[in-house]
Amino acid sequence: MSVNIIIGAQWGDEGKGKIIDLLSADAEFVVRVQGGANAGHTVIIGDTRYALHLIPSGILRPEPKCIIAQGVVIDPEVLLEEMELLRMHNIKLDGRFFISDRAHVVMPYHKLIEASGLRTPNRDIDTTKRGIWPAYADKVSRIGIRMGDFLNLPFLEDKIRHNVKQFNTVFGDSSKIKEDLSVDHVVKVYKEYAVKLAPYIADTLTILHDGLDRKANVFIEGAQGTMLDVDMGVYPNVTSSNTTAGGACTGSGIPPTSIDKVLGIAKAYITRVGVGPVPTDLTDATGDLIRERGKEYGTTTGRPRRCGWFDAVLTRFACKVNGISEIVLMKLDILDVFPTIKICDYYEYKGKRLDTIPADVTFFSEVKPHYQELPGWQVPTSDIKKYSDLPQNAKAYIQRIQELIGVRIGIVSVGPERNQTVIKANEAN
Repeated sequence: MSVNIIIGAQWGDEGKGKIIDLLSADAEFVVRVQGGANAGHTVIIGDTRYALHLIPSGILRPEPKCIIAQGVVIDPEVLLEEMELLRMHNIKLDGRFFISDRAHVVMPYHKLIEASGLRTPNRDIDTTKRGIWPAYADKVSRIGIRMGDFLNLPFLEDKIRHNVKQFNTVFGDSSKIKEDLSVDHVVKVYKEYAVKLAPYIADTLTILHDGLDRKANVFIEGAQGTMLDVDMGVYPNVTSSNTTAGGACTGSGIPPTSIDKVLGIAKAYITRVGVGPVPTDLTDATGDLIRERGKEYGTTTGRPRRCGWFDAVLTRFACKVNGISEIVLMKLDILDVFPTIKICDYYEYKGKRLDTIPADVTFFSEVKPHYQELPGWQVPTSDIKKYSDLPQNAKAYIQRIQELIGVRIGIVSVGPERNQTVIKANEAN
């Protein structure tokens, strides 16, 4: 069988959840590898909309075993709520859902630190206030609490007491945090979480490598997108984990030599939640129309997403960084109404052409998009099942994107449902 990484090729929110759900019918494992409850995958099945934040989207299929691997930081409260929601929809978890004993835990003091603005730079980096970056900071500082600690309650209590007392000592006098955390209360609550989650905590490395030995079909589910990678994104307007294909390996424990394919997910336009430069950002009626047609509001926060024309420079960068072998183009149907559609083919900076992403956020905020204009198709595409039936101008748009990013587009999504997906054969256009 094969090991496939599903990665976001833009700023996140590309539609990875739908594609994981679509492709995982024959998977033995679906693995979430980084991020935390700051990410959200939305899957629509019939009349039901599932918004998943921690559990892999493959859970909505009856066959795959789903793993939250060690690269994820886990908020137990959110996870338990998500598990209960799935049970209400008669989705089985026992025997097919596993949590890495190496995954780190989001604690109440992480949320307080982030919400208060403590330990953050003076400029706004616009986080979700879910405690994600402080949890990753503690992980790197080697003072974090891990899910494996939930299996040893006396040890867990000692670690919690130490960390909460340290937090109160360091931040208790801060005007931004009005009162100390109750050590006893945090211990009590997290012991209760531990008892409920203990049956699902496992050595997921061994589970996965046993699967690799059997040639199991594995899908690695990335969260966020390439441009939010803490190393490769436009720093500091990034997330706190590695959202690229390389991060998928470290976050899962699956070695690079076992990866067969990296599938990049990209919208037919650009969206981003929050602050930071977006060269093709449309702050006009066109951007508003894309947002409303695409229902572009954050799964986790509900915040409106910034919308713009497709950025081939950015997506080409993502293809190179991740080694993407094929692109899935999402939400083509949202562009059905436009008489003219633009693609950014390169940037201009002080009169010079720029064909890649600069590392410096100030530099990046000053680039200007250069556009190619293509005629729109102005007919509905959401009911189309065969690539050959797409309007000629839609196929020309897809073909031009392929040429600019240098990677084949193999699947085109024309709506949120599983069956609103067009598989592109090997034809030239």
